[in-house]
Amino acid sequence: MVASLAAVGSVIAASSCCLPLLPFLFAAGAAGTSAFVVQLRPYLLVLSVLLIAFGFYKSWRAKQCNCKPSRISTFLLWFSAFVVFIFIFFPQVIANLVADLLAGKS
Repeated sequence: MVASLAAVGSVIAASSCCLPLLPFLFAAGAAGTSAFVVQLRPYLLVLSVLLIAFGFYKSWRAKQCNCKPSRISTFLLWFSAFVVFIFIFFPQVIANLVADLLAGKS
C-alpha cells in the first residue's frame, strides 16, 4: 500500500516539473473567487462596519457594568477598526501593496 502511494506521489512530483498544472488551477480558482467576492464587497464592508460598531458598543457596555475590557481586546478592537478604515477608504493603495508584494516574490 505504501509503495503504491509512493509511486503515485512520485508520478505527481515528476509531472509537476514538466507540466505545472497546480499554479494554473490555483490562479483560475482565485480569479473565479475574486470575481464572486467583488460582487459581495459592499455587503462585506457594511457588515465589517456594523461588527466593529457592535464591538465598540460591547466595550462601552462592559465599562458601564464595571467590567473593564482587557488591554488585548481593546487593542484588537482598535486595530481592526483601523484596518477596516484603511480597506474602506484606501482600497487602491492596499491593492498596489499586495500586487507589489506578489510581484516581488516571482
